[in-house]
Amino acid sequence: MRLEELKQHIRDVPNFPKEGIIFKDISTLLKNKNAFKKSIDVLGDKYERDRLDYVVGVEARGFIFGAALAYRLGVGFIPIRKKGKLPYKTKSVTYQLEYGSDTLEIHEDALHKGARVLVVDDLLATGGTIKAVVDLLKHLNATVVGVAFLIELQFLKGKDKLKDLPIHSIIQY
Repeated sequence: MRLEELKQHIRDVPNFPKEGIIFKDISTLLKNKNAFKKSIDVLGDKYERDRLDYVVGVEARGFIFGAALAYRLGVGFIPIRKKGKLPYKTKSVTYQLEYGSDTLEIHEDALHKGARVLVVDDLLATGGTIKAVVDLLKHLNATVVGVAFLIELQFLKGKDKLKDLPIHSIIQY
């Protein structure tokens, strides 16, 4: 499968979750074994020489790509979860959403000082969630090597919030 073909496996769902939004549904890519494998292989090829310690996946779809990528790279996987979902002591970050705020958490002992991490999520939109994750990881003294996405919605300018980090996306709209 060629990289250009991956876009064909993303389904547009109009007016979800609200009127005027075109949701990029990745479930159609995930169910296609060749498309899913290709997406993980492309990301793996990009980061295999970066001497990573961990891949950090953001709830929930970032878990899918993050865990598979961690396996591919032979490194550990660390989940970033919504508040109240982790069973042990946590560190958290609260950030602003379009209509309110949200809180993300990580186990306080998930990383060692100076750990080299790659942050992975399925989609970069406005960048607020990923910026919060990066801030949390830096607060824990991790070295964020980069951030990676299956999809980037370039018109929402999420990269602007992550200017100091290398960003890689496979599919752009």
